[in-house]
Amino acid sequence: MGIFDWKHWLVLLLVVLVLFGGKRLKSLGADLGESIRALRRSLATEGKGEPHPAEVDSAACIAQQNPSQPRP
Repeated sequence: MGIFDWKHWLVLLLVVLVLFGGKRLKSLGADLGESIRALRRSLATEGKGEPHPAEVDSAACIAQQNPSQPRP
């Protein structure tokens, strides 16, 4: 018994499910996983000197929106 008893975790899980609902928890989990993957990718490419894929995509998007301005 104690604070880390499985019954306490079950009650906490039920309270979280009631407050947020199943769909919102599922989307929160997916968003959390996506952000962790992005963080790992950025840490892996940071030391290699390669641009991050998101930076390349955003630069291409900006270039398409402003074709008259020269690229750096």
